[in-house]
Amino acid sequence: MNILLTGGAGFIGRWVAKQLLEDGHRVWILDDLSNGQTSNLDELRHYEGFMNFTEGTILDRGLLSDWFKTHQFDICYHLGASINVQDSIDDPETTFYNDTIGTFYLLEECRKHQTKMVFMSTCMVYDRCSDEKGITELHPAKPASPYAGAKVAAENMVLSYYYAYGLPVVIVRPFNTYGPFQKTGGEGGVVAIFIKNKLAGKKLSIYGDGKQTRDLLYVSDCARFVVKAGYSDQVNGEIVNAGLGRDISINDLAMLIMQDETKIEHVEHIHPQSEIAKLLCNYDKASNLLGWEPEVTLEEGIKKTEDWISKHYL
Repeated sequence: MNILLTGGAGFIGRWVAKQLLEDGHRVWILDDLSNGQTSNLDELRHYEGFMNFTEGTILDRGLLSDWFKTHQFDICYHLGASINVQDSIDDPETTFYNDTIGTFYLLEECRKHQTKMVFMSTCMVYDRCSDEKGITELHPAKPASPYAGAKVAAENMVLSYYYAYGLPVVIVRPFNTYGPFQKTGGEGGVVAIFIKNKLAGKKLSIYGDGKQTRDLLYVSDCARFVVKAGYSDQVNGEIVNAGLGRDISINDLAMLIMQDETKIEHVEHIHPQSEIAKLLCNYDKASNLLGWEPEVTLEEGIKKTEDWISKHYL
């Protein structure tokens, strides 16, 4: 198939690109490099299906129109977005334009060309989890940051194109994804930041009391899920979660990575109003409709990530 991948030079995007190329598709990647970097794609360029990488924005309607006309995409995997919660609180306008307006521009092209859209949303749209069965797709939403709000707005537009125009779409909500190629600085995920600090001989800093929990999904499992959602008509018009199905407190995660209590400290939270106290994924729907299950345990994933960071950052 001919596939457009937005945000393909980013952390998860790079893994989605790899999966699509391994499956034999022709892939065009669009990324404005605000989060991604071209070096993420270096080892993918030898694939026969790696058609093009362009540095550009989904807000460029002329570019989108030209690409859709020229390449006749079968699927658009839309991962391009502003993803930093604190940035969205400091500058909500940029996040709204990138995540909501940009999605609308892409939807218009998908509608004109009958291109399926896989829309990458986030578990951050959910309210806290209250039981051990985990968060299903029917769980209440609580957009506690402009990032989550922009994603909810975009989700509603995506679903409206399914109901109004019969456009094949699916919304995917992966839980906290981690692994190789994730940034280890302020915009990175907690696992990458903790591992980098450990390897650098620094203390691990935990925001707040550290009792907040996360459901951590290894990136290759996430990419497999996202790609499968594009292949299947079973999930058209649906919202689908993916996670490990196990949550861990940030305190326990820090101990798992550091193995030394004296090197862990608690600091004041930078955005307590947007913190979700408990995130635990129920992925029954992905299992039933896509036959998807996570394959990498948390312990295996942390080891793989630590091996990668030690090779690339030390």
